[in-house]
Amino acid sequence: MAAKSNAHSLDPRPAHKFSFGLWTVGNPGRDPFGAPVRPVLAPTKIVELLAEVGAYGVNLHDEDLVPIDASAKKRDAIVAEFKQALSDHGIVVPMATTNLFGDPVFKDGAFTSNDARVRAFALQKTARAIELGVELGASTYVFWGGREGVEAEAGKDPLLALQRFRDALNWLTGFCIDRGYQLRFALEAKPNEPRGDIYLPTTGAMLGFIATLEHPEMVGVNPEVAHERMAGLSFVHALAQAHDAGKLFHVDLNDQAGPRYDQDLRFGSSDLKGAFFLVRFLEDCGYGGPRHFDAHAYRTEDVEGVKDFARGCMRTYLALAQKSKRMQKDAEIQGLLAELSAQDPAASALLTPYSKESGKRLLAARFDRATIASRGMQYEKLDQLVTELLLGLR
Repeated sequence: MAAKSNAHSLDPRPAHKFSFGLWTVGNPGRDPFGAPVRPVLAPTKIVELLAEVGAYGVNLHDEDLVPIDASAKKRDAIVAEFKQALSDHGIVVPMATTNLFGDPVFKDGAFTSNDARVRAFALQKTARAIELGVELGASTYVFWGGREGVEAEAGKDPLLALQRFRDALNWLTGFCIDRGYQLRFALEAKPNEPRGDIYLPTTGAMLGFIATLEHPEMVGVNPEVAHERMAGLSFVHALAQAHDAGKLFHVDLNDQAGPRYDQDLRFGSSDLKGAFFLVRFLEDCGYGGPRHFDAHAYRTEDVEGVKDFARGCMRTYLALAQKSKRMQKDAEIQGLLAELSAQDPAASALLTPYSKESGKRLLAARFDRATIASRGMQYEKLDQLVTELLLGLR
């Protein structure tokens, strides 16, 4: 009976705000070395699938729904049918984005292209996609610059490329303000692939860039697990920096086995401990946005396997959220954490904001370095206790 109750507690609910992209569960299993292995699902069928597995939302690129060359009449018919499916199945659209990387016209970038015609078309395409996102109810608009980069470094001036990217975002924020759209932009970093090097390759780089925009208050970040780990970085640290800056507008959850090609693995399938600390951070920091799974089912799976994949992402997140609560109640773990955070009163008194007097006190203080250095931190014990917690031993 207990096992049944626990299993039920891992069922997703709308309050969990779990979302998937049309491009994720709709991925037919194509890769650079092989043809599709699953049927291409219509967007309305993907909405039906997501409702079946218990998701709350679906996100999309413009072309995931409307073909790039669709007439206005065809576009309106597709959108009307999709909106009806959303209504029928109780699914919302929290986020939208633009495909600025798939069509051959974007082979050398979109906003940073050397060709002014490409840059202008990219703005037009994005503005129309923003209109689509607003029509569908999206509150966040993501920008991933998949082709905004180089292989031949001599081909682009990086300062000019950054200025062009800045000009594009300034134009689009102005467009939204003029139209009265209540959208927040979220910039998504990635170090490489499909370009050899992509501009603004990390979340930290994006945060620095946002400060140079005309309307930085409208722009935040959309960190992705795999993208930070491709650069060999800690995803939790990227989340913390974004949250600390007040810029964690959206998040892409998946998994990645080290700095290699972008794998987009099922959440928690490779680095379970990393996923645990990620969930712990999101649940504790007060993040209220969607938990978006930007991942793909293995190429070995049929459509039923895609459902298993989607359920697995959500169940793992919820299981790790339960483990996080268990950690908060674990007396031994919390005791160790209390010891680690205990402070020497005399030293704490030296760490006040700077003034002439506080500076004199700090510079006059004497420290017994040998005694301080002799303290064992017990991190080995703490890490093992967390491991045993995740293994179900505590």
